[in-house]
Amino acid sequence: MNAPLFRLTGITFAYDRQAPVLERADFSLWPGETVALTGPNGAGKTTLFHLMAGLLRPSAGTIEAFGAVRRRERDFHAVRARAGLLFQDSDDQLFCPTVAEDVAFGPLNLGKSPEHARRIAENTLESLGLAGFGGRVTHTLSGGQKRLAALAAVLAMEPEVLLLDEPTNALDAETQERLTSILAGLPQAKVIISHDDAFLRRLATRRVRLERGRLAAEP
Repeated sequence: MNAPLFRLTGITFAYDRQAPVLERADFSLWPGETVALTGPNGAGKTTLFHLMAGLLRPSAGTIEAFGAVRRRERDFHAVRARAGLLFQDSDDQLFCPTVAEDVAFGPLNLGKSPEHARRIAENTLESLGLAGFGGRVTHTLSGGQKRLAALAAVLAMEPEVLLLDEPTNALDAETQERLTSILAGLPQAKVIISHDDAFLRRLATRRVRLERGRLAAEP
């Protein structure tokens, strides 16, 4: 049987001296599955993503990713190259002057030549219906366009895992339909945070709910 791409065991995390957001939480992600991560606002869903990407560190428990235990910052460098995190707020993800530069940034950091990174950016934008947007100034985009540009920046790195935090935020119905079709056709394992139950029903192969610091399977 294949090994999980991520295995989190006994994860505990708290901000400052507050009560733990996560308390002895367990979670595994397997190749080919799409997991819907649900739960009330403030339950810690985004925190879980940030722990998986190494942006935060648990006070207890073990994070195993891609077959290795990850503890220190350098352990997570390889994780971030293989697991693409779509932030809840697109403005946290887009920081270059133009869309093309934002989308090419990841491939360049992975060692692609400038020409190769440019082609990857163009192809990725086209696949999301943003052909011709490469020269646009990022801060002039609409909310939905920023969302797709941020997703393009993630997909351009060709990750093995997608961690998608509210991917349908700010999207109109037509754009959401296009995004749903795109995500359904992607081979990567995915974890999706969303309050849009219809969207999750179309994509998820299983559901887990985070509440009171623990994760439990939903029917």
